[in-house]
Amino acid sequence: MPVPPAPESAARPTPLPRPGRGASRRRRAEILRVDHAGEYAAVHIYRAQKAVFEGCAGKEAIASDMGEMQGQEAVHLARFDALLNAERVRPTVMTPVWRLAALGLGAGTALLGEKAAHACTEAVESVIEEHYADQIAELQDRDPALAAELTRFRDEELAHHDHAVERGSRDAPGYGLLSAVIKAGCRAAIKISERV
Repeated sequence: MPVPPAPESAARPTPLPRPGRGASRRRRAEILRVDHAGEYAAVHIYRAQKAVFEGCAGKEAIASDMGEMQGQEAVHLARFDALLNAERVRPTVMTPVWRLAALGLGAGTALLGEKAAHACTEAVESVIEEHYADQIAELQDRDPALAAELTRFRDEELAHHDHAVERGSRDAPGYGLLSAVIKAGCRAAIKISERV
C-alpha cells in the first residue's frame, strides 16, 4: 500500500529522537549547545552594528534599536548559559569562530548602511525562527517547559524580523544576494554547532 505524501506543513522534518541509552539527553545537549551558539552570535552581530552606528553622526536612532535588540538577545544568551552550566553541557568549540564571524557580519552590514543592517537582521532572524519552530515541535510533548521558553524566544526573534522589514530591509542594495548568503551561513553554523 503506497504511503500518502506528507502534508505541506511537514516540509521541514522534525528530527526523531536517536535510539539508544542517553539518546534524549544527547539531543537535549545538542539543542542547548546550538541555541547558545545562535544567541551568542546574535549578541555580537548587534553589538558590532551598534558600535558602527554610534560612531556616525545622525545614527542615534538605529544605534539605539540595535542596542535594544542586543539586550533582548543577551537575556536569551544568559538563559542558555545557565542551562549549559546546570546540565554540564559544553558550548560549541566553534565559539571563537562564531564570535569573529558575527562581529564581521554586524560591522560589515552596518558599514553598508541602515537598510543592509536591517537586511542582516531579517535574514538571521528568519533562519532562527524556523530553527526554533522545529525545536518547539520536537520538544512540545517530551519537554514542554523548554518548548515554552523557546516559544517566547521565537516570538521575540519574530519581532526583530518584523521590525527589520518595517525599516526597509528589503530595500538594501543587493538584498537578494545578501539575504541568501547570510541565511546559508546561519544554516551551516546551526549544523556545525549541533555537532561540535
